[in-house]
Amino acid sequence: MAGRLSLQEVDLSCSICCEIFRDPVVLKCSHSFCAPCLQQYWTRGPRRRDCPLCRSQSVDEPVPSLTLKNLCDAYIQEGEGAEETTAAGTRTAGDLYCDPGEMCPLHGERLKLYCVPDQEPICVVCHTSRKHKQHDCCPVSEAVADVKDKMKSALGSMQEKRDAFDQMKKNYEDAVEYIQVQARFVERRTREEFEKLHGFLVAEEEARMEALKREEEAKRRAVMQKIEEIVGNITSVSESIRVLEEEMALKGIAVLHKCKTTLARSNSPIQDPVMPPGALLDVATYLGSLKFHVWEKMHKIVKFTPVTLDPNTAAPWLILSEDLSGVCDSDEKQKMPDNPERFDPDTGVLGRESFASGKHAWVVNVGDNTAWVVGVAKESVQRKEKVSSVLKNGYLSVYFYHKMYFAGTSPLTRLNLKRNPQKVRVQLDCDKGRVSFYDPQDDTHIYTFKHVFSERVFPYFWVGCQQCPLTLEPLEVSLKAVEYF
Repeated sequence: MAGRLSLQEVDLSCSICCEIFRDPVVLKCSHSFCAPCLQQYWTRGPRRRDCPLCRSQSVDEPVPSLTLKNLCDAYIQEGEGAEETTAAGTRTAGDLYCDPGEMCPLHGERLKLYCVPDQEPICVVCHTSRKHKQHDCCPVSEAVADVKDKMKSALGSMQEKRDAFDQMKKNYEDAVEYIQVQARFVERRTREEFEKLHGFLVAEEEARMEALKREEEAKRRAVMQKIEEIVGNITSVSESIRVLEEEMALKGIAVLHKCKTTLARSNSPIQDPVMPPGALLDVATYLGSLKFHVWEKMHKIVKFTPVTLDPNTAAPWLILSEDLSGVCDSDEKQKMPDNPERFDPDTGVLGRESFASGKHAWVVNVGDNTAWVVGVAKESVQRKEKVSSVLKNGYLSVYFYHKMYFAGTSPLTRLNLKRNPQKVRVQLDCDKGRVSFYDPQDDTHIYTFKHVFSERVFPYFWVGCQQCPLTLEPLEVSLKAVEYF
């Protein structure tokens, strides 16, 4: 009994159906199979009456194995008794059968090896076959462990990728909210600017209407006065005509007595009625090039700065003025999307304009700012890490820090200035490869970089002061009509 109980399920399983033997038979080569399974194999197999395991030919009829049948029956009965007398969780009779997936479909042997080149589990017989001969193989347990390690690594990568997608999804959601904030800000500022323009135009229209009204009244009064004078003259001439007509009706010497006075009165000088120049409205003054003259006056209230700060590049700690011409530092980090253009953690901001050719200039009012950098930055500068504003990192700039002035060379160049400039003019000549800095108050030269530009550059500003902003100075705008000769 002890020998029977020590048998394993694999020892009592048919290599064809992978189940406990049913009506077991044994061949001359000593391999055993279920009688129905062997007969079915011989019927449909490519070769006739050969052993499914060792392929040896068998001309004799298979012999029933009564001993093996008794062992199988006892094994099954033992499993059924254990199922009836044990609690849930123990193995049932169905558990005693092999998993077909663990058996070789060709040879009926357990899949104990793993072919590395073909990446599939094989049995010992497959290992000696022509298909897998000389292939690197390892035990299935080792292959399972290796695959699980790879799956674990792949799982980690996929989880990291999922986390990255989750973060990107949140960034996009934040971007949607921020786009709405930007749209409302632009809408408000646009309305405010157009209200100013509308206000100017309305005021200009009212002023022109008032001037027209004043001139109309003045010209009307002058003409009415002339009309009154003419009416007086008409009355006087009419009276003279009446007297002459009466005296001409007299006869005899009576005419001679009165003719002297009458003729003297009729010959008194009366100015001919002539309209003086300028009596009419000067219509051309009001309507001639009306839009141009209004535009000419409008430029006095309109500011133009050659550089506009780009809020999409500003670090979250920076605060930009509403007209995008000034920037200062702050203690509080604002909630902004982490878009690729934005500086973070470096407190920098770029101008919206970029330059690749030609000459350009702008003036920055640094005032009493205690920490600032002004210059240009290449398009390829790193914006997601804190770097020194030096030439090798893509910056051409001068800066003021700890009450000292430096040029951003490598190593740094200390600048000895005679006085602290309140404004700094940046002059960029892309074609000659120069970036120069001046004090516009007396045009004192501060420093010049000589560098060949192989990519676009942007105006660059860095600020570390909260009390005094950096501001871009507006340019003087003049309008002039072109004369043709």
